[in-house]
Amino acid sequence: MQTYTEHEFEAAPGLPEALPAGEYILWQGSPDWKLLAAEAFHVRRLSLYFALMIALQAVMSWDNDVSLRANLGPLMLSATLAATALGLLALTAWLSASTTMYTLTNKRVVMRIGIVLTLSFNLPLRWVQTAQMRPCGDEAGHGDIALDLKGDDRIAYLNLWPHARAWEIKKPQPTLRCIANAEKVGAQLHAAWQQRQNEIAASPNADAAQRDLIPVRMPASVYAR
Repeated sequence: MQTYTEHEFEAAPGLPEALPAGEYILWQGSPDWKLLAAEAFHVRRLSLYFALMIALQAVMSWDNDVSLRANLGPLMLSATLAATALGLLALTAWLSASTTMYTLTNKRVVMRIGIVLTLSFNLPLRWVQTAQMRPCGDEAGHGDIALDLKGDDRIAYLNLWPHARAWEIKKPQPTLRCIANAEKVGAQLHAAWQQRQNEIAASPNADAAQRDLIPVRMPASVYAR
């Protein structure tokens, strides 16, 4: 697995270097920032939480002996602080989505992620053990595709987040978050993965140890929220 920085010098959008002969792009995409804000940054849940807390504050602190302005002042302050926090989270989600590019080729998955420090993770398909798709959001067709990698190599969870499967911290799983047409992309990934495994198995240069690493199948399953 290779990691690159600084996408200003990309050979093509989302790719840190030109693809070698025989390799070509099957799909490119980015997260839907609104869904990313809801799914990864939990803006909707936090909005409900803040609304409940402000309502509770109003019930607990309302004083009929003081003016309406005096009662509303603390509530307006709380609402302003809540709106600021939610706005910052939404802005972070937008920046994260706008600087992210996922690329699927016939041989690898490339994830260009990061807002301040941009990283590109090069994930060869032969290292992918399983891929799992989870629908997300209310819009039909959007979902996450998590990649479970073989071997002992690990990508730090904090380096991946929010492009990682939730709560898989011990063995982080790189995840294509909140992408459109997730089922179609998953099918393309599965087909490319199967073709790559067949190429490796048939290669005269593949030694026994490498063949032993080739999994028998790549199940397409849906994991729970």
